[in-house]
Amino acid sequence: MKPFLEEVAEKLVLSFGEELKDCAIIFNNKRPVIYLNNHLAEILQKPFWSPATFTIQEFLALSTDLKVADFYTQFFTLYDIFNKLLLAEGGSQIPMDKFFPIAQTILSDLTQIDMDNVPAQQLFKELEDIAVIDQQFDFLTEEQHAFLSQFWLSYSEGKHKKQQENFIRMWRRMPRLYNDFHRDLQQKGWITQAQVYRQLANGICSNPDFVQSYKKLIFVGFNALSQSEAIMFQRWQQEDKAIFFFDTDSYYLTDPLHEAGLFLRKNFVQYGLHNQLDNERAFLNFHTAEAHVYKVQGQSAQAKILNTVLQEDYQTLSQNPTYGDTAIILADESLLVPTLQTIPYEHTQEGIKGIPINLNMTMGISYVSSPLYGYADLWLTVQGYLQQMEEQEATVPYRLVELFLTHPLSIVPEHLRQQMSTELVNEQLAHIPLSRLLEQGGIFNVFFTKVADGATLAKGLRGVLEYTLRDLLQSNRLTEINANLFSKTLQELNRLHDTLQHYAQGLSPEHKFVTALIQQALQSIAVPLSGDPLSGLQVMGLLESRNLNFEHVVFVGMNDGTLPKNTTANSFIPDSLRRVFGLPVLENQDAISAYIFYRLVQRAKKVSFVYNSLTDESNTGEPSRFLKQLEYESKLQFHYHEQHVAIEVEKVQEREIQKTDAIQSKLDAYLRGERTLSASALTTYIANPLDFFFKEIAGIKEPDEINEVVEANHLGSILHQTLEDFYTALKIEDPHITAQRIREGRKNLTPFIEESFLKVIYPNRTDKIRFTGMQRVIMAIVAEYCHIILDFDEDNAPFTIIQMEEKMVVPFDFADIDGNRQTILLKGIIDRVQLKEDGTTQIVDYKTGSDKVSYKSLSEAFDTHSKNQNKALIQTLFYTYVFETAKQISCVEPNLYVVRKMKKDGTLFHTKIVVDENGKTKSIPTKLSAEFLASQKTEFLDLLRHKLRELFDPHTPFYRSQHEDNFRYSPYKGL
Repeated sequence: MKPFLEEVAEKLVLSFGEELKDCAIIFNNKRPVIYLNNHLAEILQKPFWSPATFTIQEFLALSTDLKVADFYTQFFTLYDIFNKLLLAEGGSQIPMDKFFPIAQTILSDLTQIDMDNVPAQQLFKELEDIAVIDQQFDFLTEEQHAFLSQFWLSYSEGKHKKQQENFIRMWRRMPRLYNDFHRDLQQKGWITQAQVYRQLANGICSNPDFVQSYKKLIFVGFNALSQSEAIMFQRWQQEDKAIFFFDTDSYYLTDPLHEAGLFLRKNFVQYGLHNQLDNERAFLNFHTAEAHVYKVQGQSAQAKILNTVLQEDYQTLSQNPTYGDTAIILADESLLVPTLQTIPYEHTQEGIKGIPINLNMTMGISYVSSPLYGYADLWLTVQGYLQQMEEQEATVPYRLVELFLTHPLSIVPEHLRQQMSTELVNEQLAHIPLSRLLEQGGIFNVFFTKVADGATLAKGLRGVLEYTLRDLLQSNRLTEINANLFSKTLQELNRLHDTLQHYAQGLSPEHKFVTALIQQALQSIAVPLSGDPLSGLQVMGLLESRNLNFEHVVFVGMNDGTLPKNTTANSFIPDSLRRVFGLPVLENQDAISAYIFYRLVQRAKKVSFVYNSLTDESNTGEPSRFLKQLEYESKLQFHYHEQHVAIEVEKVQEREIQKTDAIQSKLDAYLRGERTLSASALTTYIANPLDFFFKEIAGIKEPDEINEVVEANHLGSILHQTLEDFYTALKIEDPHITAQRIREGRKNLTPFIEESFLKVIYPNRTDKIRFTGMQRVIMAIVAEYCHIILDFDEDNAPFTIIQMEEKMVVPFDFADIDGNRQTILLKGIIDRVQLKEDGTTQIVDYKTGSDKVSYKSLSEAFDTHSKNQNKALIQTLFYTYVFETAKQISCVEPNLYVVRKMKKDGTLFHTKIVVDENGKTKSIPTKLSAEFLASQKTEFLDLLRHKLRELFDPHTPFYRSQHEDNFRYSPYKGL
């Protein structure tokens, strides 16, 4: 089938011949111009004068001597008028940042009102009474009357709420706002694009020659017309000044219920516009092209499957590099970058050298999808923090500094980056003083300098980008795309800064407002990729495909809610009133999307549809209803393909590490007395021998990082340090601790907690620390834990402290696998050892986690594959043995202070012993004390010897526990 623009070219040559050069051809976008000129050249086969071509906006702008106002000019003009009206009403001025979102909605509404030539005064007039509606709107149809009545009945007397009253006041203000807005713009030499449309529709034109200078106005490929456009087109048609080319298909044109033909039917029937092409043409009614539907799982997977979809096209391109009849239509434009990452640079066939794949992308790489966006947004975020602080006390969160140091556009030398990261981690600087960053000089001084106010924000960002750009150019690190993005961004920032200086003088715009203005201004920036628009793979958005036809069309993002979109722009004009006055509603948007979709399909030889079947918060997982309509109504030959992604739970590998000579040599260091075995190392081996290898033998440490939130292990360390300092102070005076001394001492607990916090979190800091709110919350938790322990100690006082946090090393003998006697040094640092009044010596170990004093049996506690391990039990018995051996005493009692449970469960370990009484067995709860404690100590030592024999057995590898809970939170789990 011939492309639409080829049909237009043939008709134009036939109708105008050489006189075509005197005509003006007007499109709804720029993209079709090069295609039409190419068709004209192929038909004429000789040099010719091309006709003048315009977009509709460019052409209509010729009708006025006024300049079309940009968004900034419109915003500041509207803001000034709005505040004047508020003051005249006795109100107070609204800040810029609060007015900004309101202004966006108002300007959008004013644009639609002018584009559709709606009588603004009537629309904005207060209507509260149905009788008033009957008098002033007797021209409305019954259906329009129902819409209007339904809306205003909700505002009847007695139902007004504050929001409704504000809404009505806004509407009362709108007529003055509308008139004054356009008057002020005109006085300054400006006009809105929509106002140009309205004036032309009403016959107002300061430059009438803009039409008369052309023999004929040729409008090509229009569909949805605004009321203003329709009035202009009707007038020019009646004056025999304009002709129209509409791309139609009787498939949807003659069906009064088909949304794709909604606006075309209106153009022909209601407006009386004549199509220079045949309206009776039928494509889809007889079209039997192949349609392939690809159901994939995941958003990016839609782009990744393109290599499968385009295999035949790749081969065609390799044989004919000028082939340009395949288009990838991105219904979801966020898939642009994944699409570009998927399409290969060249197509490789067996036995043939890779042939480049030409790619033409009209959408352009956007600022938002480039590294520049993150870089500028980071600077704006930093400035947002700095604006809230006095400069001498200002700090920057570490996470922002880290993002700056690691950003791809960062020009910080590698050695300085590493040095700073190391220093900040060592000092645990979660919030870095601004002065420390500025003293680094260079880019730090430029990036982190606080701007004076909102008015200079655009200038400050421009300075940062200019500095970065110069350095990137000098170091040859600037790509062509980034260079173009830098250039356009700097131009936009210059324009924004000049606008702010001109319109916001004396207004002191808020930092937040200017930030929002910058973000809106920059997010529309895009730079095109190089490519031939007539050859290669064409990648474009839905709107860019208007008027164009391709042999193979691939729709990506073919999901319900994406095509058509299920959202509309914000508006102050309710749906009921929009319908009354003929303003766009959701159905109009659907009809526009439907037409663009169907006209792409109607001439294609092959169509492919890709959609995401996964359901999430932004996707229904359902294909577009347009696809379903085609499936049931058309004669296309549908083929379905489904991407199957196998979902499996990763199996735990039975990984083992054999004890090589090198590993055995490191293990022997324990036997030679060069290394000591701690309680934590022992419990690590029992829980999961592989973790012992990675940590103790391989020496793999977790990377140091800055934690803005105190982690659980730090919480325990702060508690240990606080209690150590607290009891050390009491012990210096007298090791005999009474309840009264604890009561008196705990009144001054806060300084101990603060000092302990600094020792644990900031061990290398020498400057004064100002605690954050979250850190004080953590210290309050530590205080609560301390009071729980001190409450218990008060109840069990008096006692005498023997030692605290004292390191002790003792030998331990065991027999290796060959029966040879070996000796290993056991190391213990015991939280507290105390002597009770009854002569009992107690080991005290503090725990802030989920440890428990109940256990099933010692044998299960030592079993690597058991789910009933108890690390705290093994550690306290370990400490008990170390202390008894070092001090040559016995009967030392292990106590575990589990802060969360000690009030309920006590501090003595306990288990259940099964006994036989009169031929019946029963379980008796038993505490770990007295004779039972002695027997458990003996069993502990036997189990310890057995575990050490296994550890040093050269034939037993380091293996993984069969119970996943034993290594669930291991940092080495992924190794």
